[in-house]
Amino acid sequence: MRRPSIAHLSLASVLTFFAPWIAAADLRQDLAAVQRVAEAFLRAQTAGLPGTVRSSVGAVDSRLALPPCAALEAYLPSGARLWGSSTVGVRCPGEGGWSVALPAQVNVHGPVVIATRPLLPGQTLGADDLAIRQEELTRLPAGILSDPAQLVGKSLAVGMSAHQVLREEWVRAPQAIRQGQPVRLVAQGHGFRLSNEGVAVNHALEGQPAQVRLASGRTVRGVAKAPGLVEVVF
Repeated sequence: MRRPSIAHLSLASVLTFFAPWIAAADLRQDLAAVQRVAEAFLRAQTAGLPGTVRSSVGAVDSRLALPPCAALEAYLPSGARLWGSSTVGVRCPGEGGWSVALPAQVNVHGPVVIATRPLLPGQTLGADDLAIRQEELTRLPAGILSDPAQLVGKSLAVGMSAHQVLREEWVRAPQAIRQGQPVRLVAQGHGFRLSNEGVAVNHALEGQPAQVRLASGRTVRGVAKAPGLVEVVF
């Protein structure tokens, strides 16, 4: 007896014929939905990065047969960083849950500060020494600077060649206090502000601790705020 072809079967018969395959499909997680959750997470997490951000998530391995999940949850795996080549995880929480890791790529194009000409160690930076160039930030080392205005008046700890990108560790705050120089000491707190004169006990860059000896012989500790100025905050 010949088996009837699918073309001659009724709708009910067709559904019965494909029932095993339909049931199997119903028991598998839609992998495209997993990728969409990862993409949405990546966009949200990188929205605050400086510059122009471009991000993408790789496809889920099509060979995976994951149980369906009603509440997919994206996360950043331990040790991962959304910068350059990275990873985004998607999991199904709860008992019998699962998790998968998807490759991700985050590229950020933004401004960096460069030297306009060769600069010497110890040189004080002026506005003409600095310029801005657009770069792919994820390919550069950490500590890259982006605002030349904040660097004017500071000094270099290293020499630089023309067009070289500045790094934070190469820049020093300007010398604010020199040992033995007369300084103004300002003390302020809630509802009061006092001023006095004294002599610096130590050298200090801006933001560093400084000690001032008053005419009475008392030594007061504060923070170097500007050339010849030490501040004490109560």
